Amino acid sequence: MTQPKYRNRLPQLGTTHLLTDGGIETTLIFHEGLDLPLFAAFTLLSSEQGQDALRRYYESYIQVAHAQSAGLILDSATWRASRVWGAQLGYDARALADANRAAVAMLFDLRSRYEGAAPFVVSGNVGPRSDGYIADELLTPSAADAYHAEQIATLATAGVDMISAITMTHAGEAAGIARACRRLGMPLALAFTVETDGRLPSGQTLGDAIREVDADPSGGPSYYMINCAHPDHFRSALQTREDWPLRIGGLRANASRKSHAELDEAETLDVGDPRALGRDYASLLPLLPNLRVFGGCCGTDHRHIHEIGHACLPARAA
Repeated sequence: MTQPKYRNRLPQLGTTHLLTDGGIETTLIFHEGLDLPLFAAFTLLSSEQGQDALRRYYESYIQVAHAQSAGLILDSATWRASRVWGAQLGYDARALADANRAAVAMLFDLRSRYEGAAPFVVSGNVGPRSDGYIADELLTPSAADAYHAEQIATLATAGVDMISAITMTHAGEAAGIARACRRLGMPLALAFTVETDGRLPSGQTLGDAIREVDADPSGGPSYYMINCAHPDHFRSALQTREDWPLRIGGLRANASRKSHAELDEAETLDVGDPRALGRDYASLLPLLPNLRVFGGCCGTDHRHIHEIGHACLPARAA
């Protein structure tokens, strides 16, 4: 086991602002021409060619971080590497655990080679048990805890600094992941997917979902994120006098303004306008005073993160 470096002192929980990556699956499929069955990037770890593609992917963001003298969160390629998805891909429990560990080991190697004065945080990425766009399976917190604890424990034992739970569609599953992380002593960044109306796919408002998870007896995550939606989709939801936006510490938005249904049906990738997306992020800074982590989701790549960092890091530092 590699000893975690930042688990007990995540820099983004202080005053440090970090970049992270963009849409790993859309980049690898549409820009690299790779086949990702079930959108599972961890399957690339089974071949040298796939491993090389993953390293190139991460190195493109490392170059952006270095150019902007910024820290970086390195998220493992394990969004689909949980039991239900692994079984569909022919991975038994042992092979799935090995894949999670291999994904994390790659990030440790990259950090050892590239980390400078700015911190590189290694995060274990966890995805939903079901679809990340549709709330077709509403889990109770207890059921979600029981399901996700296996992968979270593997990632924790491998030495990650934190867990990132991405594209959560409803509060029950999110609360269960938070429970598992609390029990295992893992800091958690919890990201909700929202639709074009700013609500979760379950229909719940973002504010109500955050309040529900925070009210769970086990407590909420270290901070929340919004992901897999364009800033135009959730800007109005943030224009409130309530205090829940203070819990949002990260953004991983889509490049496209299309709905999830439209993105599912699209045969080409909508990369939007990277510079405009950077301006859209900057426009949200007054609404999110605790925003520390800047990344992307579907359709974004290192070009978008460059523009987001250029627009937001100097402004936030000032």
